[in-house]
Amino acid sequence: MMTTTELYSEAVELLKQLIATPSFSKEENDTAEIICAFFKKHEVPFARVGNNIYAKNKDYDINKPSILLNSHHDTVLANKGYTMDPFTPVEKDGKLFGLGSNDAGGCLVSLMAAFLHFYGRENTNHNVVFAASAEEEISGVNGIELVLPFLGNIDFGIVGEPTKLEMAVAERGLMVIDCMAVGRAGHAARNEGENALYKAVDDINWIRNYKFHKVSDLLGESRLTVTVIDTDNKQHNVVPAQCKFVIDVRVNELYTFEEILEALKLNLKSQFKPRTTRMKSTAIPLNHPLVLAGIQLGKRYYGSPTTSDKALMPFPTLKMGPGDSARSHTADEYIYLEEIKNGIDTYIKLIEQIL
Repeated sequence: MMTTTELYSEAVELLKQLIATPSFSKEENDTAEIICAFFKKHEVPFARVGNNIYAKNKDYDINKPSILLNSHHDTVLANKGYTMDPFTPVEKDGKLFGLGSNDAGGCLVSLMAAFLHFYGRENTNHNVVFAASAEEEISGVNGIELVLPFLGNIDFGIVGEPTKLEMAVAERGLMVIDCMAVGRAGHAARNEGENALYKAVDDINWIRNYKFHKVSDLLGESRLTVTVIDTDNKQHNVVPAQCKFVIDVRVNELYTFEEILEALKLNLKSQFKPRTTRMKSTAIPLNHPLVLAGIQLGKRYYGSPTTSDKALMPFPTLKMGPGDSARSHTADEYIYLEEIKNGIDTYIKLIEQIL
């Protein structure tokens, strides 16, 4: 078995390779190859489904409950404010710079190191399954959902995202809704037509002021935010017949998407349609063994405002990992090397209590 020092060294080297290899969502083939090569190097059998890679512990037993260790290897596009080459891993002042270093490369390699630590462990109470997923940043259908059917029965999991190694036990759901107010075109000078823009503004004002009354202790309020508006009308003297706008919906665990849509149905005059209802709010019970194990390690728990692959998993998951969510998608992204070391150590100690 490798020492934690050796695991840390391997993890940092792997992260440098991943940073140096572009892996935008839907374009993760090359980083998938790197992850496959890593498992080959360590003589761990693995399989690939699309750009998702998974592996199971050496003594995997179908009759035992399984814990999933998951993080993603795709990245967003590089922020235009970068002053460094986003694909050149640079160590400086205890930090490792590069696109995807914090979101979620540090989590990914830390979980892979922890998986290696437990891979050959015998006589455990649980199986340990690892999955590196694609398309997380765009909630793509060829990401974690594609590979889940190949993992066997999963009882619970750890989703690696930058949380400062605290426990995100709940996560807001995300629903994007396309809306359209319909009027009638006319000449602005003659006060003709029926202005769809004004209709949209009335609905937007309702959205702006509406409050959902059930407030979560972990996630706070559910929120509606209008983020896009467009009349498709380029002529100043034509009353618009249509006005389109988009609502960004962030839902706590106390509401279903169906309840949100019903509130809109009762109050909006505009037509509307959700793009997807896949990214539901999730929460893991505070008395779950994973959460209790984290509390034993002195970790605090909280509700996360951001979404992740956690929303797409039909079993309890704990979102937790090295790095800081505030650094995600920023220019000159970085993770502290000490955070990776602590990430490996924390994951091992957490899983140890479960096995």
